[in-house]
Amino acid sequence: MTSTAETPGEALARLYDLDLAEDPGDLDLLLALAQRANGPILELAVGSGRLAVPLAEEGWKVTGVDLDPAMLARARQLADESGKTVARRVTLVEGDARSIRLADAGKFALAFVPLNSIFLFGSRADQAAAVATLAAHLRPGGLALVDVWLPDAADLARYDGRLLLEWIREDPETGRTVMKSGAATYDAATASVRLTTIFEEGAQGEPALRWVRQDRLRLVTPDELVVFAEAAGLEVETLAGDYELGELAAGAERCILVARKS
Repeated sequence: MTSTAETPGEALARLYDLDLAEDPGDLDLLLALAQRANGPILELAVGSGRLAVPLAEEGWKVTGVDLDPAMLARARQLADESGKTVARRVTLVEGDARSIRLADAGKFALAFVPLNSIFLFGSRADQAAAVATLAAHLRPGGLALVDVWLPDAADLARYDGRLLLEWIREDPETGRTVMKSGAATYDAATASVRLTTIFEEGAQGEPALRWVRQDRLRLVTPDELVVFAEAAGLEVETLAGDYELGELAAGAERCILVARKS
């Protein structure tokens, strides 16, 4: 059972995994792209290893970059729990995805920013820099992927500062009941969202532990993704609306950009 003496960073990393306990559905696409690319993989904003470790379990060498040491610690733990063979395939680097240049830049077959993580790079310039990092690390013919949510008008209308309950779950690591709620405000001028996430956990009738995370997110349009990719020297292959790489049609909830380094 996880100790209540854990740091806020450790707790939020653990609760991030609980938040994504329901598979978003992106792993199968990345496994298919890894098979096509057929070489080492780079993941920016690797987080707790949700994607990197399963990719390594399939035999791929994966390098993951993240600024958060608590997330990287969980990723290393997950890799170690998968066995020595898998753990040897996973390299984790604490660094800034906007500027990092690894020693093996130019050798990766697949590089990606997963599941809305590009929102965390809080300005258009920072987001473009992260895509440029993908491109700088790819070998000729290598593939880049960026995956973003496309909120509609109803989604943005809820970003008015009200506090909303998102879910209640039991954390298998602690046995405690966790309640997640959040409040957000949207600024149309900067396409940014100020997000406050609150996790409260404990047993029934007992005082709850409260963990708070605050983020400034910048939303991204499909057109911007194309601009970022082309500015980085990538050739856009696909702008898809789902993880099956279906058409990006009106009302799509996601945009998946797949680009190739010439």
